[in-house]
Amino acid sequence: MTVNVPGPDDGLPPLVDHHCHGVLRHEPDPGTFAAYLTESDRPPAAGTTFFDTQTGFAVRRWCPPLLDLPAHCPPDRYLARRRELGPDETRRRLLGATGIGAYLVDTGLPGDLTGPGETAEAGRGTGYEIVRLEALAERTALGVRDAEEFTHALDTAIHHASRTAVAFKSVAAYRHGLALNPLPPTPGQVHTAVRDWMAAGLSRLTDPVLLRHLVWQAIATGRPLQLHTGFGDPDLRLDRADPALLTDLVRATAGTGTDLVLLHCYPYHRHAAYLANVFPHVYADVGLTLTHTGPRATAVLAEFLELAPFGKLLFSTDAYGLPELYLVGAALFRTALASVLGDWTASGAWSADDARRVGAMIAADTARRVYGLPASEPPG
Repeated sequence: MTVNVPGPDDGLPPLVDHHCHGVLRHEPDPGTFAAYLTESDRPPAAGTTFFDTQTGFAVRRWCPPLLDLPAHCPPDRYLARRRELGPDETRRRLLGATGIGAYLVDTGLPGDLTGPGETAEAGRGTGYEIVRLEALAERTALGVRDAEEFTHALDTAIHHASRTAVAFKSVAAYRHGLALNPLPPTPGQVHTAVRDWMAAGLSRLTDPVLLRHLVWQAIATGRPLQLHTGFGDPDLRLDRADPALLTDLVRATAGTGTDLVLLHCYPYHRHAAYLANVFPHVYADVGLTLTHTGPRATAVLAEFLELAPFGKLLFSTDAYGLPELYLVGAALFRTALASVLGDWTASGAWSADDARRVGAMIAADTARRVYGLPASEPPG
């Protein structure tokens, strides 16, 4: 079967998807499928559909040929074919066509989702785990008797996780916002915050003292720390997710030896690029942004590259739930990168050799360096 999907023949190494999530094991109904095409957690407006978005159009552009359908076929026809094949075969076909060699999977989301190994197996790659700090803290709190027991158990859990996980992640942007006090809290402040949290019934962790504590505990392990910035679902306030709000924390962590990776960033991607420019331990991610900007991904990627050092940008899909989102994220990245670097090479601003080298850095090489991955993955 010949499918017009950008892939290994574009000269890039196997991609390292340095931030993604598991895939649904079951077949979603049409409404559930469409809900994964948006960051909204609400139903579409009356008379509209989430297929009529850049992400929905991109799914219809890139995915149908892999399921033996013409590109841009109607959603109903695509979903019917998906049901015929079943979730396992659909996942195998779509992930197998991404050209991704390594999957760094955030395991902190609930639901019947594939883990790192199962996700990577379908894509003929290698899987690694990213541990979400807030989810780890909430699990650790179950069954503890007091603040002292919790802090000890949490320290132990983070230490154990650092032995196998390639990175930690914080969603403080969702829980409080990124304008956190940049300094680590004192033990007394942590114990007081834990006692208050326990007295409130261990509800969703939103206390800024505990969020800071998690961040600094993760930084102490030396593992890279991913930080959600920029847009996401309505659970966050976009103005509180501007990566520029992290400037004081970035300064405070400059001597720790731990790298900070700013995820997603849009529409503040120029702010993230600036931080990556002026602070050696800060990196920026192009994931999620490109998936949601469709054919405008080329312009957005060029804006990332205006200021960010070329060895400080990383590819990801931030795919969640649907294998389609892995394919779309990879295809839009490849086409946008080829367009941007091709234009700059054709104009004489860049050499072809430099364009290939920079493309490889963003696609895989920088992630392998930051996360300590092997130079290449064994054949899948």
